[in-house]
Amino acid sequence: MAKTIITVATTGAWPAKKDNPSIPLTPQEIADDVYACYQAGAAIAHLHMRDDAGMGTMNTEKFEETVKLIKEKCDIILNLTTSGDLNATDETRQAHLKSIRPDMASYDCGSMNWMHKSLFINSPQFLEELGATMQKSNVKPEIEIFDAGMVYNSLHYKKKGVLQGPLHYQFVLGAAGGSTATVENLVYLKGLIPEDSTWSALGIGKDHMKIMYTAIAMGGHIRVGLEDNLFYGKGDLATNVRLVERAADAIRTYGNEVATVAEAREILGLK
Repeated sequence: MAKTIITVATTGAWPAKKDNPSIPLTPQEIADDVYACYQAGAAIAHLHMRDDAGMGTMNTEKFEETVKLIKEKCDIILNLTTSGDLNATDETRQAHLKSIRPDMASYDCGSMNWMHKSLFINSPQFLEELGATMQKSNVKPEIEIFDAGMVYNSLHYKKKGVLQGPLHYQFVLGAAGGSTATVENLVYLKGLIPEDSTWSALGIGKDHMKIMYTAIAMGGHIRVGLEDNLFYGKGDLATNVRLVERAADAIRTYGNEVATVAEAREILGLK
């Protein structure tokens, strides 16, 4: 039976307790939530950090503390953000990778208008530096794709050797400023990537179920979590565990099996 990987994105950089009281913010809260999601079927945890005021931060010590707490509980694959604070410097965005050397980290393959409010800058210089840092630290890039141009950027960097195949993509659909969360967009984007690639998808907001089911049917993997969706259904606030449980049920209903951590490592080629 086919194996489908569940990634849980527990926190993000912006949702607050006032938006959903279940958002984990402290290292201990994040670690406890990640462990509960691991028990529910998540094989990968995509991690953002928050400062003491609850704002997104790239503080290395926060990452180190949280990773230590998680590793004391389970062997879930750790995928650390490199974009948890739009005001962080290029160096700050990479410092935790050199210190922690996680299994994976996000590689946002281009710049964009962010939420119609600000700029999400990933300059060519930064992307080349980040690719070199990941190779040196043995971190597998999760190439986050918000629109088609980012796929073409990834192919450019693969040709240059900045990225090494086989590549792993995360299609992020529904972010204001990027591609909307439609089946047609997912099919189109998936068709652009190299045949030996692995990929996962998520839909932000009300269309997340559509993207989740389509990704499973197309042979991809899925990401769920409060970073992307605060609600389980209309008027029903979600928890990360409930979102993972529903994803696991969807995978089994389709006829696939939920990938274990060991199986996810094999699928992704992680050492």
